Amino acid sequence: MTVQAILGTKGFEVISIEADAKLSDAIRVLTERHVGAVLVMKDHHIEGILSERDVVRVLGKHGASVLAMPVSEVMTRKVVTCRRADTAASIMEKMTNGKFRHLPVVENERVVGLISIGDIVKWRVKEYEREQEALRDYIKTA
Repeated sequence: MTVQAILGTKGFEVISIEADAKLSDAIRVLTERHVGAVLVMKDHHIEGILSERDVVRVLGKHGASVLAMPVSEVMTRKVVTCRRADTAASIMEKMTNGKFRHLPVVENERVVGLISIGDIVKWRVKEYEREQEALRDYIKTA
């Protein structure tokens, strides 16, 4: 299973926000779009990523006053990426080792998608269901 296969099912939409947007605006985007992270981008280049974990961390540390801060002061700046040809196993390892749940997909210096651990789990469950169905069909015809 590759990242390309997951994106083929999930879609290629990337939700992003600008670095100078207020944190409260970014939280609104996360909530309205039902996502756990947004890319912080400028001119099609990744400047950072803002996840729910980043929001909780800064709110816990500084309180509600951070809602007026720009996203650039809260986002994770060091963004790990993957490619469409990468395997699910390799990106799961990256996510586990890095302790993050979202991974931008980059090809030729352009963002082409965003994969979450939830996307991988969903794909894996469907894969197992297909295997079980194939085994049932095989047993029926044996």
